[in-house]
Amino acid sequence: VHRLRSVDNLFVVVQEFKDYQFKENKEDALKDLEDLVKKLPWTDPLKVWELNNSLKKKKTKRKKHNLQSTASREKLNDDGEEEGRDQKDASKQEDCAQNTAGVEPVSGQDTEKTQGVASRNGGGEEEEDNEQSDAKDELQAGSGSETKAGDGKTSEGEAKVLKFRVTCNRAGDKHSFTSNEAARDFGGAVQEHFQWKADMTNFDVEVLLNIHNNEVVVGIALTEESLHRRNITHFGPTTLRSTLAYGMLRLCDPQPTDIIVDPMCGTGAIPIEGATEWPSCYHIAGDNNPQAVKRAANNICSLLKKNENKESSTSLGIPLDIVQWDICNLPLRTGSVDIIVSDMPFGKRIGSKKKNWDLYPACLMEMGRICTPGTGRAVLLTQDKKCFAKALSRMGHIWRKGQTVWVNVGGLHAAVYLLKRTWERAEEKRSFW
Repeated sequence: VHRLRSVDNLFVVVQEFKDYQFKENKEDALKDLEDLVKKLPWTDPLKVWELNNSLKKKKTKRKKHNLQSTASREKLNDDGEEEGRDQKDASKQEDCAQNTAGVEPVSGQDTEKTQGVASRNGGGEEEEDNEQSDAKDELQAGSGSETKAGDGKTSEGEAKVLKFRVTCNRAGDKHSFTSNEAARDFGGAVQEHFQWKADMTNFDVEVLLNIHNNEVVVGIALTEESLHRRNITHFGPTTLRSTLAYGMLRLCDPQPTDIIVDPMCGTGAIPIEGATEWPSCYHIAGDNNPQAVKRAANNICSLLKKNENKESSTSLGIPLDIVQWDICNLPLRTGSVDIIVSDMPFGKRIGSKKKNWDLYPACLMEMGRICTPGTGRAVLLTQDKKCFAKALSRMGHIWRKGQTVWVNVGGLHAAVYLLKRTWERAEEKRSFW
């Protein structure tokens, strides 16, 4: 399960309530949550948590041998994910600001702390999938000790008190309490029930309380740091999550020997994910910003180094090249590319909405020129949907819209468009309307 490529976080569900009736009065509602703790079936989920921990432990031991201390400090944080073949730290567009170094395992959102028990706002950023945010901190759960959760004993048999925290993600406006209050009171009851010790930062178990309107899910975290931070070590202002990059690539169904281009690659999240997961295709990444190209090159180097660690001395290359170029004037032959996958500038942090009105049609035109007529396809992500729709209507002779997938990128409502290349020849001349 840790190897799934499109999942940000994992957690084991203790119990799910589809239609939980909250009391109107705040005190009563919180009291109900407290009482819930005693009724929940904790035993099996805690077994899963233990199993997850023991797998993680083995991973750590194996890795410790061949890493220098500095590298190891950075790497050990992604133990959990290292179970996946090639996961490093990729980030989504908003995350990069918060977790630049990737060394601090506590995720960027975990800022909301309460007395004794911390909680995280589901915030706009994680709204897209509260379950994912929950899972976000899960492996942290297991970080500290090889303890048997149920009886609070270590494997050596001496008693050891587990440390825990409760994280509450709440969405919906019908609740009389805040996520902080819910986490605090629920956490108090967990503490009494198991006799665990509350600890915000150095916990073994992270209990998740997800409240979405009338739906309540109680879970135990299995991922320490979101799994989307797997390939990227050098972040830009809008680095895409690897999980989203994977989804976009998968949407265009790459076939062996396909040539896949990301003409606006930024720090290279899409082509790096592509080269890792579809090694039988050839990936070309390019950007007009020298700084972005440099970061992408650094990310590729980190990936090669990582592969080297695994196979001892010989490093396997990856089918990926990075070029600095101008999106409107690509140094690629007409009709030579099978797939284009790109995260277009939203016009917020990079570029502007106004510039997009000229940029988008010019991009679509040039992408149409390099893409194979009839079989070529493009998957493009943008939040500037109005501008994109207009540009697409002008380029209707070379691009047909296949499907649209709505996504949440750091709280922004964006769209991923799958476009099919028509048989129409794209004119070589750069004469826009």
